[in-house]
Amino acid sequence: MNKIRITKQFDFETGHALYGYDGKCRNVHGHSYKLSVTVIGTPIQDADNVKFGMVIDFKDLKKIVKEEIVDVFDHATVFNKNTPHIELANELATRGHQVILVDYQPTSEMMLVDFAAKINAKIPKTVKLHSLQLQETGSSYAEWYASDNE
Repeated sequence: MNKIRITKQFDFETGHALYGYDGKCRNVHGHSYKLSVTVIGTPIQDADNVKFGMVIDFKDLKKIVKEEIVDVFDHATVFNKNTPHIELANELATRGHQVILVDYQPTSEMMLVDFAAKINAKIPKTVKLHSLQLQETGSSYAEWYASDNE
Protein backbone atom coordinates (compact mmCIF):
# COMPACT_ATOMS: atom_id res chain seq x y z
CA MET A 1 0.00 0.00 0.00
CA ASN A 2 1.13 3.52 -0.72
CA LYS A 3 2.40 5.86 1.95
CA ILE A 4 0.39 9.08 2.15
CA ARG A 5 1.26 12.37 3.85
CA ILE A 6 -1.46 14.50 5.36
CA THR A 7 -1.06 18.00 6.75
CA LYS A 8 -3.11 20.01 9.23
CA GLN A 9 -2.52 23.72 9.78
CA PHE A 10 -2.90 25.67 13.02
CA ASP A 11 -2.73 29.34 14.03
CA PHE A 12 -1.78 30.78 17.40
CA GLU A 13 -0.44 34.01 18.89
CA THR A 14 2.63 33.85 21.12
CA GLY A 15 5.00 36.37 22.66
CA HIS A 16 8.67 35.81 23.39
CA ALA A 17 12.02 37.51 23.89
CA LEU A 18 15.47 36.32 22.88
CA TYR A 19 17.92 36.89 25.70
CA GLY A 20 21.36 38.03 24.55
CA TYR A 21 20.23 38.63 20.96
CA ASP A 22 21.83 41.61 19.22
CA GLY A 23 18.68 42.89 17.52
CA LYS A 24 15.14 44.01 18.25
CA CYS A 25 13.99 40.50 19.14
CA ARG A 26 15.74 40.83 22.50
CA ASN A 27 12.64 42.85 23.45
CA VAL A 28 9.37 41.17 24.35
CA HIS A 29 7.25 40.94 21.20
CA GLY A 30 4.79 38.57 19.59
CA HIS A 31 4.01 36.68 16.42
CA SER A 32 0.97 35.26 14.67
CA TYR A 33 2.40 31.79 14.18
CA LYS A 34 1.19 29.33 11.56
CA LEU A 35 2.10 25.71 12.28
CA SER A 36 1.81 23.00 9.64
CA VAL A 37 1.97 19.42 10.91
CA THR A 38 2.55 16.64 8.37
CA VAL A 39 2.32 12.96 9.22
CA ILE A 40 2.91 9.97 6.95
CA GLY A 41 1.39 6.52 6.98
CA THR A 42 -0.62 3.91 5.16
CA PRO A 43 -4.39 4.42 4.90
CA ILE A 44 -6.38 1.97 7.01
CA GLN A 45 -7.45 -0.96 4.83
CA ASP A 46 -10.04 -2.55 7.14
CA ALA A 47 -13.42 -1.75 5.56
CA ASP A 48 -15.13 -2.35 8.91
CA ASN A 49 -13.02 0.34 10.61
CA VAL A 50 -14.83 3.70 10.84
CA LYS A 51 -11.53 5.33 9.80
CA PHE A 52 -11.27 3.16 6.66
CA GLY A 53 -9.12 4.88 4.03
CA MET A 54 -7.57 7.39 6.47
CA VAL A 55 -3.93 7.66 7.53
CA ILE A 56 -5.18 9.41 10.67
CA ASP A 57 -8.43 11.24 11.20
CA PHE A 58 -7.78 14.99 10.83
CA LYS A 59 -9.93 15.39 13.95
CA ASP A 60 -7.58 13.15 15.95
CA LEU A 61 -4.49 14.99 14.72
CA LYS A 62 -6.15 18.31 15.55
CA LYS A 63 -6.91 17.14 19.10
CA ILE A 64 -3.28 16.16 19.71
CA VAL A 65 -1.78 19.37 18.35
CA LYS A 66 -4.33 21.61 20.05
CA GLU A 67 -3.79 19.98 23.45
CA GLU A 68 0.02 19.80 23.24
CA ILE A 69 0.84 23.03 21.38
CA VAL A 70 -1.93 25.46 20.45
CA ASP A 71 -3.87 25.55 23.72
CA VAL A 72 -0.61 25.85 25.66
CA PHE A 73 1.20 28.46 23.57
CA ASP A 74 -1.71 30.58 22.31
CA HIS A 75 -1.63 34.03 23.93
CA ALA A 76 1.25 33.02 26.20
CA THR A 77 4.71 34.53 26.50
CA VAL A 78 7.69 32.18 26.27
CA PHE A 79 10.98 32.81 28.05
CA ASN A 80 14.17 30.81 28.48
CA LYS A 81 14.10 29.94 32.18
CA ASN A 82 17.92 29.96 32.30
CA THR A 83 18.23 33.71 31.67
CA PRO A 84 17.52 36.90 33.59
CA HIS A 85 14.17 36.96 31.78
CA ILE A 86 13.02 34.73 34.64
CA GLU A 87 12.48 37.89 36.72
CA LEU A 88 10.18 39.36 34.08
CA ALA A 89 8.44 36.02 33.67
CA ASN A 90 7.76 35.80 37.39
CA GLU A 91 6.41 39.36 37.46
CA LEU A 92 4.07 38.69 34.54
CA ALA A 93 2.87 35.43 36.08
CA THR A 94 2.04 37.16 39.39
CA ARG A 95 -0.07 39.61 37.38
CA GLY A 96 -2.07 36.77 35.83
CA HIS A 97 -0.30 36.46 32.48
CA GLN A 98 0.17 33.09 30.79
CA VAL A 99 3.94 32.44 30.91
CA ILE A 100 5.81 29.42 29.59
CA LEU A 101 9.34 28.78 30.82
CA VAL A 102 11.47 26.59 28.59
CA ASP A 103 15.06 25.40 28.79
CA TYR A 104 15.94 26.71 25.32
CA GLN A 105 16.13 30.01 23.46
CA PRO A 106 12.52 30.41 22.20
CA THR A 107 13.34 30.79 18.52
CA SER A 108 11.16 29.21 15.85
CA GLU A 109 13.86 26.61 15.33
CA MET A 110 13.98 25.51 18.95
CA MET A 111 10.21 25.67 19.34
CA LEU A 112 9.96 23.17 16.47
CA VAL A 113 12.30 20.76 18.25
CA ASP A 114 10.06 21.03 21.32
CA PHE A 115 6.87 20.65 19.29
CA ALA A 116 8.20 17.59 17.45
CA ALA A 117 8.96 15.83 20.74
CA LYS A 118 5.51 16.66 22.14
CA ILE A 119 3.65 15.50 19.01
CA ASN A 120 5.77 12.35 18.60
CA ALA A 121 4.88 11.33 22.14
CA LYS A 122 1.15 11.45 21.36
CA ILE A 123 0.57 10.33 17.77
CA PRO A 124 -0.48 6.72 17.15
CA LYS A 125 2.28 4.26 16.32
CA THR A 126 0.58 3.61 12.95
CA VAL A 127 1.70 7.02 11.68
CA LYS A 128 4.97 8.89 11.77
CA LEU A 129 5.57 12.60 12.18
CA HIS A 130 7.04 13.60 8.83
CA SER A 131 7.60 17.34 9.15
CA LEU A 132 6.68 20.58 10.85
CA GLN A 133 6.74 24.09 9.49
CA LEU A 134 6.45 27.10 11.79
CA GLN A 135 5.81 30.40 10.06
CA GLU A 136 6.79 33.33 12.27
CA THR A 137 6.16 36.21 9.86
CA GLY A 138 4.73 36.57 6.38
CA SER A 139 8.14 35.86 4.88
CA SER A 140 9.97 33.76 7.49
CA TYR A 141 9.57 30.18 8.64
CA ALA A 142 11.51 27.25 10.06
CA GLU A 143 11.09 23.60 9.14
CA TRP A 144 11.74 20.33 10.98
CA TYR A 145 11.93 17.01 9.09
CA ALA A 146 12.03 13.60 10.74
CA SER A 147 14.40 12.34 8.03
CA ASP A 148 16.94 15.00 9.00
CA ASN A 149 16.82 13.88 12.63
CA GLU A 150 17.13 10.11 12.46
